[in-house]
Amino acid sequence: MTEGATPTWAGPLAGVRVLDFTRVLAGPAASLALADLGAEVFKIEPPGSGDETRDFPPIRDGESHYYLSVNRGKKSIVIDLKTPEGVQLAKDLAAQCDIVVENYRPGVMDRLGLGYAELSEANPRLIYCAISGYGQTGPLKDRPSFDIVLQAMSGALSVNGEPGQQPTKLGIPLGDLVGGINGPIAIISALYERERTGRGRCIDISLMDGMLGLLGYIAQLAWFNGEDPKPQGSQHPNLVPYGAFPAKDGSIIVACLTNSFWGKICEALGCPENTSDPRYDSILKRREAREEVNAIVSAVTRNYTVAELVELFTKYEVPHAPILGVTEALAQPQTVAREMVVEVEHQTLGTIPIVNRPIKFDEKQPKPAAPPVLGQHTDAILAEVLGLSADEIAALRSAKAVR
Repeated sequence: MTEGATPTWAGPLAGVRVLDFTRVLAGPAASLALADLGAEVFKIEPPGSGDETRDFPPIRDGESHYYLSVNRGKKSIVIDLKTPEGVQLAKDLAAQCDIVVENYRPGVMDRLGLGYAELSEANPRLIYCAISGYGQTGPLKDRPSFDIVLQAMSGALSVNGEPGQQPTKLGIPLGDLVGGINGPIAIISALYERERTGRGRCIDISLMDGMLGLLGYIAQLAWFNGEDPKPQGSQHPNLVPYGAFPAKDGSIIVACLTNSFWGKICEALGCPENTSDPRYDSILKRREAREEVNAIVSAVTRNYTVAELVELFTKYEVPHAPILGVTEALAQPQTVAREMVVEVEHQTLGTIPIVNRPIKFDEKQPKPAAPPVLGQHTDAILAEVLGLSADEIAALRSAKAVR
């Protein structure tokens, strides 16, 4: 931290307002990143149950684990967009915001009168980010999509799992979370452009595009070899040894990226002669002798516990890792040192742990606010942002525009 830094610095997007029409995961992950960076995020939720994930079990005291995971630091306002008064409120709020984020199917926001064309007339500086499964164009644009569908359609599912077995879904819902990566990148770029041009921009984020973009060297490998890469389990298609190896009490990950690491692995395993063995002295040769090399490593690792192997590989600077469960990963010393778990005060649940912001700066930000209960900030937003009186808010309640 910079000497003399203030503990109340909100973040680089302090003063930026976001009107958030998103729900479930892909969109909320994007607006979460903006909230983490200091933006003020107004999350519009429908009356009744709000964001669909508020009903996703397990639920404690009426609050869903799922909703809590991607809505820290946001403010919840309940508006019924099925009423003309509710739509007008949303338009009024958009006129006071810098950014709109939505993840409805293409065309839905336009039909509500809340698409980019209409909102930007009143607010030409508005940056509008539409996140959808397949994007705003193309033959699949109107098709519903979910994480596993996007994993399958992008080719990612086909390379995940053990050889000769059915493909396995990625444990992390990357097909959705990719929207939380690419959406904020595009939005922040548009904010920078707006400083020069004075105008906003419409952004089209496709989760399918995002997954294809993450294929990286897997795509190039398919073009180079003229065939589909096959699933390798925890192993790498070209690098050996690389993956999970047996221990007395479990498994350990070993990753050999270069020849220099091959030498370190051989030293650690007590077989330094294999470093220069002409059968194994290059990446290509080790790939061709995959089974032999893996057998050499496994023959030694299975005689040690995971803890003993961690100590041994640390000593020889071999890239490695124990395979931690989620609770253990969240409690490990590195996680604690980086303050990646913090406790916050939730309106219903009291003190709860949440995952902290993953981006750090040289000035310390305060703890993020707890995820909001449904409609927690409705009156405050209407009063502070739109300047509505108590009587005007009461009238909106009578019209069932807000709840």
